[in-house]
Order: sequence, then C-alpha cells, then structure tokens
Amino acid sequence: MSDTNGSAGQRLTQIKDFLTMNKTATTIPWDPDCTKFPTRKELPQVPGNPPESAWVWGDNDYIGRLNLLTPTRIAAASKEIKTGEMIPVNLPLNVPNQPAFGREVFKHEIKTLAENYAYDDLYEMNTQSGTQWDGFRHFAHFPSGSFYNGTTGADIVGPAANHKCSIHHWAEHGIAGRGVLLDYRGWAHKKGINYDPYDYYPISWEELYQCGKDQGIDIRPAAQGGDIKIGDMLFVRSGWKEAYDSKSPEDRTKAALRHGSGKDGEDGQRYAGLSQEQKILDWLHDCYFASVAGDAPAFEAWPTHEDYHLHEYILALWGMPLGEMLDLEGLAKKCRERNRWFFFFTSAPANCPGKSRSKSQRLDLHC
Repeated sequence: MSDTNGSAGQRLTQIKDFLTMNKTATTIPWDPDCTKFPTRKELPQVPGNPPESAWVWGDNDYIGRLNLLTPTRIAAASKEIKTGEMIPVNLPLNVPNQPAFGREVFKHEIKTLAENYAYDDLYEMNTQSGTQWDGFRHFAHFPSGSFYNGTTGADIVGPAANHKCSIHHWAEHGIAGRGVLLDYRGWAHKKGINYDPYDYYPISWEELYQCGKDQGIDIRPAAQGGDIKIGDMLFVRSGWKEAYDSKSPEDRTKAALRHGSGKDGEDGQRYAGLSQEQKILDWLHDCYFASVAGDAPAFEAWPTHEDYHLHEYILALWGMPLGEMLDLEGLAKKCRERNRWFFFFTSAPANCPGKSRSKSQRLDLHC
C-alpha cells in the first residue's frame, strides 16, 4: 500500500508541476535545476543516514548546496551587477592578530632568492586567521559522528585517509551567484539595541525578519512569498569587525585568549551570532541558500546554549558552506548608500586536496 501511495503522490506532484510550471525534487539524487525542494520538515529519511540529513545529491557528492549554483542561476544572478563596483570582503591574513579558540598566529617571512633581484614569501598559518570557509571536514554531526555525506574521521586522517569532502572539490566547481546582506548591526544601532559582539548574543529569526523588512526585503523563501531565491548566498553583519577595530591590540589578544566554556558566568570564547532556535534552522534550510557567511568567528551565537550547534546542521547534515570573519563593513556602507542589498558574489577557495577549512584566495562582491 505504501508503494501505491508513493506512486500516487508522485503522479500528483507531476500534475501540480505541469500546472504550475515547477520542477519538484522527488527522486534522489535531486536535480539541482529543480525549482521546488522539500522543506526541512519534508526531508526524506534515507535509511542509514542521520535524521534531518540532506545527503541528496549523489553518493560521491562533496559540494553539497553548491550544486544549486547552476549555470542558469549564475547567469540570472549576474543581472545584479548594475554599476560594476567591486567590494572585496577578505580580512588581511594577520587579522585577527591573535586568532580565537587557541589557533596559531599568522607568520610571514620574506625569503631572499637573489638579493635585489628575486624574493619569495613563506607563510605559516592556521586557516582561522583572516577570512575563511568552514569546509565539510571541519565540523561533524555529534550524535552520529558523521561529516557530510557519510565522511568519517578515518577518511580525513590515518592510513585510509582520502579526499572525501576535501574543500578542493569546491575550488574545482567554483562559487558564484547572487548574494544578500542582512545588516543586523546597522539595524540594531538604528533601533537602539546595544550589545557586545564579543559576548554571547543570539540573533533571533524575528529580529532578522524585521532587519530585512527595514531594508525592504522579505527574507522568507520565494516559495513562501519572500524575496530569497534558491541558490542565494546569505551574509549577516553582526558587528564583530566594527568591535575589533575599536579595541586596542592588547584587548584583542586578551579576548581571543579567553579560556573556559563561556557559559554560566565562566570565562571563554563568546560571540554574537545567529540563534540556535528552530525558526532559524527552518529558515536556513528552507531558503535553500547555497552558502551562509558572517563577520564573526563562529557565525552562530557562541557558545551554543542548546544541545546542538548550527554548524552541525549547516555543514554536516545539509552540506552548506559556512564563511566566517568576512569584512562586511564596506559592503554594508555601499548597500546602504545604494539601498540595494542583493549583489553578485564570487569566491575562489584555496585548491588544496585534503583540506578541511579553506583560506579563500578571493571573495568579491560585484554591485
């Protein structure tokens, strides 16, 4: 009976698609060119996969939601280029001067090959310095111990290590499409909401919705009547870079070296970011963003006060690239001046097989 019901449901979907000119994703692997995808609550449960996982692009898929960046969507996104202005959003490699979470500091040495004639540069760095993409090897789904699409720790290090979910797959595919900025920090200033980006501060879905409304954007997915299209790339300005620039070098280092859980009055790494509420999870999933990014070291409010992290859903369960510590100050200023919050975005992740976190070679916005 279940097969009969399933077949009947598929036929009904086909009829609806014919009438609405949609193309619904029903059969795994999904076709990236589909115009309608399941909501988080409608995700199919694949036997053997963790609950709520969206490992739906094929057994050997290692680019996740970047599949949504199809030629058709990229061509459509290029129409956002109006003035030809380009706004880089990379931080310098030595910013922050002391990376958070105990990561190593950036070191740069000039090597003389032939004095007065030829020189090389030597870099020693952890990819937490400057702007970075969190790759699918960076953060697992804790209950299952799985990274995206069934990748495990044994695939990453050890005698059986391989290139599953290595970030070089992103570099080979490329990242380009329509971006949208939610300037939460600017909206909060406007509303008299004061908070420290270097402290735990969860940004709720309702606040983001009001922020978008103030910008003239309905942040709901297009399928629900909003302005967010499948494959859009989300950027949220929480104000971390603004706060970083206002601190002395000593205070920056002190904040980066905080130890402890950061909970219940204990010292530790604490940052403003998106709330771990269910509405945020529904929204991030159902918009079918190709990627998400922010200006803070964690994107989500840190530390989480729930029994899960947004990182687990974004990276391990859904395969959505997550950018951190982007310099969104100039972008926010330009968007405000133009009253335009959509733009064309490109990025070139470092092409290094086996890598789990990427230092992007370029992240640029074209207005």
